[in-house]
Amino acid sequence: MSMPLADLPIWVVILVSALLLIGSGLTLLGAIGLLRLPTFYERIHAPTLGTSWGVGAIMLASIIYFSIAGSRAVLHEILIGIFVTMTTPITLILLARAALHRDRSEGDPSVPKEVLPKEIPDAEA
Repeated sequence: MSMPLADLPIWVVILVSALLLIGSGLTLLGAIGLLRLPTFYERIHAPTLGTSWGVGAIMLASIIYFSIAGSRAVLHEILIGIFVTMTTPITLILLARAALHRDRSEGDPSVPKEVLPKEIPDAEA
């Protein structure tokens, strides 16, 4: 049985509200970065940070609220955080590599050339 919203302690309400505002603000910053940054490579960076940190704050607010309101530890939101934290950077890397491959195959001069292993200077020399 859950506690009515009006009966929650004020510190819980303030903490949950602050975490929700922080999380939504970070997510909003990521969305603004997606819209405002000029190149594709810059655009994919802002939303990944906004998503990771924003979801983290919102997830923490959810854990605190439902743990206090339900009078028991609610931790299944951690799975959401783990999945978002694992999949967001992987998606960023795959998108960046696909765009880099496309730009190199089109001969875009603004993209650095591919460095082959034989071109890397030996660390011992």
